[in-house]
Amino acid sequence: MTQRAPRHVLLTGAPGCGKTTLVMAALRLLRESGRPVFGFWTEEIRQAGARQGFALELASGGREVLASVRRPGPPRVGRYGVNLEVMDHLVVPEIERGLAAARSQSGVVLVMDEIGKMELFSASFQQTVVSAFDGPARVLATIMARPHPFAEMLKQRPDTRLITVTRENREGLVAQIGEMLLGGANGA
Repeated sequence: MTQRAPRHVLLTGAPGCGKTTLVMAALRLLRESGRPVFGFWTEEIRQAGARQGFALELASGGREVLASVRRPGPPRVGRYGVNLEVMDHLVVPEIERGLAAARSQSGVVLVMDEIGKMELFSASFQQTVVSAFDGPARVLATIMARPHPFAEMLKQRPDTRLITVTRENREGLVAQIGEMLLGGANGA
């Protein structure tokens, strides 16, 4: 029995190593290839050079604050209060739209930047992530490096390639990730 190539790509590594930068480069490559892309990515919110929180942007459009030093919480991660409504009412429906699209067309890619401590406070997000990995679409995601039961379960899936990103290797990974996600006759 031959082993199938991994369908999903998980990027991990230390904070600031370039995971989101790599995801954005892969996203451009996917869009240039005409692949339907659904999902989200995060960006730091900075004021006077200091990080104040994180914004979340959807592939289909829309942007909301996921976490902020001004939000009281709970839940909290460090000094940031997390807005679970963003995960439950924006991200989950976005991923579900991607899964629905993947049932009727090939080549759909779901982007999730990131599967981390803040995002995993949402039980509905966790359920949707499992559906995404079990579904017909391919997944490109960043995932927390620190141990977490849910994250470790995803990292150990046989249909998933886990890549540790470093400042030294990140430039060479764009083409490799593109090949993995665009490979195959129909990309499915």
